[in-house]
Amino acid sequence: MIVLTLLFTGLVRASDDFNVQFITNFVINERKPTFLVYAGLCWKKHDEIKLTKALNKLGVRTSSSLEVKSKFHENAVMFLTDLACDKSEEVIATATSRRLFQFSYRWLVLSNSTDALKMSLLEASPVLATSDLVLAERRDEMYTMTELHKPANNSTMVSTLRGYYNGTFSDVRPRRELYWRRRDLMWHPITMANVIQDSNSTKYYLPRDDRLELQNDAVAKVCWVFAKIAFDMLNATPQYIFSYRWGYKVNGKWSGMIHDIGENRADLGTNCVLFKDRLDMITYTDLVAPMRMRFVFRQPPLAYVTNIFALPFSSGVWLAIAVCSMVSAAALYLASIWEVKIEKSPTQLDGSIGDALLLTVSAVAQQGCFIEPRRSPGRIMEWVFFTALMALYAAYSANIVVLLQAPSNSIKNLAQLADSKVTLAANDVDYNRFVFNDNRDQLHISVHNTISPENGKPHFYGIFDGVERIRKGLFAFHSIVEPVYRRIEQTFLESEKCDLTEVDFINSLDAFTPVKKDSPYLELLRVVYKQIRESGLQAALNKRYQVPKPKCLNKIAAFSSVGLLDIQPVLILMLYGVALSVAIAVCEIIVFKIANCCSKKKKIKIVHFKN
Repeated sequence: MIVLTLLFTGLVRASDDFNVQFITNFVINERKPTFLVYAGLCWKKHDEIKLTKALNKLGVRTSSSLEVKSKFHENAVMFLTDLACDKSEEVIATATSRRLFQFSYRWLVLSNSTDALKMSLLEASPVLATSDLVLAERRDEMYTMTELHKPANNSTMVSTLRGYYNGTFSDVRPRRELYWRRRDLMWHPITMANVIQDSNSTKYYLPRDDRLELQNDAVAKVCWVFAKIAFDMLNATPQYIFSYRWGYKVNGKWSGMIHDIGENRADLGTNCVLFKDRLDMITYTDLVAPMRMRFVFRQPPLAYVTNIFALPFSSGVWLAIAVCSMVSAAALYLASIWEVKIEKSPTQLDGSIGDALLLTVSAVAQQGCFIEPRRSPGRIMEWVFFTALMALYAAYSANIVVLLQAPSNSIKNLAQLADSKVTLAANDVDYNRFVFNDNRDQLHISVHNTISPENGKPHFYGIFDGVERIRKGLFAFHSIVEPVYRRIEQTFLESEKCDLTEVDFINSLDAFTPVKKDSPYLELLRVVYKQIRESGLQAALNKRYQVPKPKCLNKIAAFSSVGLLDIQPVLILMLYGVALSVAIAVCEIIVFKIANCCSKKKKIKIVHFKN
């Protein structure tokens, strides 16, 4: 009897050692950082200690709690349970409620042929497409490893042989990457929410992929094309619904596409901009089609932002002209003094500094003067001075003509745009109402108040009207840039495309494809979209469906009329001149009257003295 007891005890210990060896070899074969969580085991205490010590030698930490303390450990966590133990039912139920079967958790489930009831419980669990669960069935001294997953919740369980262990570990997987083993969804439907805001005709044209009416909802159409390619690569059935806004929180509840994804009506959606609060509902996967919301405008003319009449020459040239003019005036003054001593004439300089300055100013302004030197020295000086200034005047005039038609390139950010003379407006679509209402700082609030004043008419326009106002200038239009550029290509002249500029209002990256946060297809779609981009399909389709920023291919200046704002510095100078002349006239009158008064007083004193 004692011999039989010892023999039985030895067999049990050998069996337990075989389990420990299998689990240890399984962890080694994973070739990944692993944090083993064993739960629902009915092993003896010394067997659990033996397993812990064996794994500790491999640098693997262990725990008996299903609580994952940090989300940064999720990629390393592997759960271990044994269906032969009674507590395994509780473990499976807890894992289902806490979503522990989803990616990136791993599972190793031990079993034997007598666990049919618990196997049915496991088959009812959400072990979906990206779940990494291995069922290890033991028969005698051999484990048969099988991967289990379901393409969808309402699908039957799919089993795939993973390998064997009989003292030697045999892994028969064709590839280790989970994507390659789960990319066949067996025609399970995947639904995409397509956001349409430009025209209801998109409902008709989008499913047909006929590239008609691309001016309406081009981003939604190209995203749907990419999604269909991704679904084909996953052997899934494409389905679609339509949403009328991207999704924003209204009274604490989500609307639009984000709401559809959150309510499981859709698995993914049209590209949308990254907002922090959306991360509670969705995960951003990949950039499929560029979708940027910007202010698009033409840079204002240079004359609107600076005094172009001071730009043709550098400060050194202006200083040289001033010095030469003073030297010329002094030379003419000296020459006129010499001429007056020889002879006098009504049309010659009278030898005063005033006449010399008048002739100098006339030469600078290229206007001429009725008085002039009468002798050769003075005339030679006058001829040289007029000739030099004529060359400068020709160069100055040519530069002014160019500068009148030159863009300024002065607006490079939102603050400069808000402080400029440019009118701010936005596309009359749903998303602009939410974007501008999301006030962050004083600058954004001021822009919002400019576009949508409390007591005035909001500045919202359709695409056609907005682009036409951009063409006329001094108008910034906030919209998704793709439809704006498409319309610009159709209506702008080549010379009008050269000064187009973008300014970002929301300071965001490009839009990315949203997928439901806990979707079983998240990792599959991530990989598929990257393959589409790497193969060149993404670039090719974007060129077919979208219009980039128009390039300036011809910088030949077109005719443009000159307005009052263009010559504002000249008008201001004229006003200063008029004011100065009036002031001088008033001073002369005052001096004249004072002189008359003084002369009268002198005459009166003389008369009194004689008397």
